[in-house]
Amino acid sequence: MGTPVTPIHIVRVDQGVAAEAEDILVTEEPLEIRLGHGPLDDRTEVRLSVTMRTPGHDEELTLGFLFTEGIITGPEQVLRAEHCGNVKEEERGNVIRAELHPSVELDPAKWQRNFYTSSSCGVCGKTSIDAVRMQCTTKITPFGPIDPKVITALPERMREAQTLFKHTGGIHAAALFDREGKLLILREDVGRHNAVDKVIGALLNNRSPVASRQSPITNRESLTNNCQLLVSGRAGFELVQKCVVAGIPLMAAVGAPSSLAVELAKEGGLTLIGFLRGERFNAYAGSEV
Repeated sequence: MGTPVTPIHIVRVDQGVAAEAEDILVTEEPLEIRLGHGPLDDRTEVRLSVTMRTPGHDEELTLGFLFTEGIITGPEQVLRAEHCGNVKEEERGNVIRAELHPSVELDPAKWQRNFYTSSSCGVCGKTSIDAVRMQCTTKITPFGPIDPKVITALPERMREAQTLFKHTGGIHAAALFDREGKLLILREDVGRHNAVDKVIGALLNNRSPVASRQSPITNRESLTNNCQLLVSGRAGFELVQKCVVAGIPLMAAVGAPSSLAVELAKEGGLTLIGFLRGERFNAYAGSEV
């Protein structure tokens, strides 16, 4: 099982003087997600996807990924998710298999919209948004008025909780807050989308204060109506679609959104904030300040 950080020997140069030193890097390793589906006595394995991630919270990452990509509609459809033991030594800790409930029918057509890795994939914006709309079973309840004092305080609260960032300086984060700005869940990962999937997986998996009081299955709307998600970096289409599918009504980013992300946010009823820095931010969709 990998660790989230990796020690390394370096040469540090300061004012022209070189000296040997030790440093810590964020770990980046592939995670292969496999699915077991069909009758319990006759399982079929599908090798679904490989993502580059920081080891840790792999079960949450898997659950959040399957949910936000529309392969499952709730955590009850995953019987268990475990790292595979019968793999090559170099793959150990980097292959996970999710056992789907026998009632789950896999539709390869659902996978065709996703599993792309860049904005240059050539996927039509309308096709992408239509695919996300098909995944959403409920409409987002509008977040309503934004409290600037609460929103502008979120980045500092996230940074204070980022333990891996403090040691490496090279990792993304996603943090879920309640309406008053209380931190509920924080996950760090080398990939922005992975960090968001881990947060959503934790929420679905009953591993957060907000989810521990109620069922994340029957009361998902009430659990997420008053939540707001903050992400490091920019707000791309993929991150916005994950919020829309999960029913999170507000997403804020320290960087800029893309045009397709704003279009999807408006279509899905998501309040989208960008360039959240210091006392300033831009509201791109669904804003009431």
